[in-house]
Amino acid sequence: MCARAVARGPAGTLLHQPHRRQATHSAPRAGEVTDPERAVGIAPAVFGVACGVAGLRWSVVQPPASGNSWLSLTSDALPITVAYEWAVQPHCGAVVLFSGTVRDHAVDDDGVLRDHVESLTYEAYESQVVPRFEAIDVELRQRWPETGRVALIHRTGNLALGESSVIAVVSAPHRAEAFEAARFAIDALKLSAPIWKREVWRDGADWGTAAGAPIDAASVPSASGGRNAS
Repeated sequence: MCARAVARGPAGTLLHQPHRRQATHSAPRAGEVTDPERAVGIAPAVFGVACGVAGLRWSVVQPPASGNSWLSLTSDALPITVAYEWAVQPHCGAVVLFSGTVRDHAVDDDGVLRDHVESLTYEAYESQVVPRFEAIDVELRQRWPETGRVALIHRTGNLALGESSVIAVVSAPHRAEAFEAARFAIDALKLSAPIWKREVWRDGADWGTAAGAPIDAASVPSASGGRNAS
């Protein structure tokens, strides 16, 4: 019997060896083919208002037509249930899903509580986000080679309390690897993706706390304390 683990918190191609998966790219922009020879990475999309790279804000609300990696930036509500169901694989006994949600407080860099937070607005260096997600995916699969599917999807724009801003989903044959790989995925996303949040609370507004220059995914340690966990 397969067990499925789901964790929630606040805000490839198939190789011939059994149970080993290699990352394939999903669309960095909706509908774009990232591997023309194999037509890998085409995803259904809904185009919204003009802005951002190439004058378009893209929304990928459905998984890619092929491949084992779903890496996206969207202004739409995150497809949490769809992402979970997409990650389920016959050879994987665990699916871990992390959803970061907007909470009603934050603590600034000086330790001062910002209570009564009302909303967050996320902005991103859009052309660089999916390449950073791809680097996380590659590093994750090097550390946990039996990983099945990986989804990293982040939202932009204004979010109200309780809305999900980011999801990291990982499926793997066993729960230990799935939990640790998912933890690495969200930690690496937070540290390496050029995405920033602006907090609005009762008495003011400011950019989120603990912001820093992005680092390479390969430099992010695993939860067990080491760089490699395979």
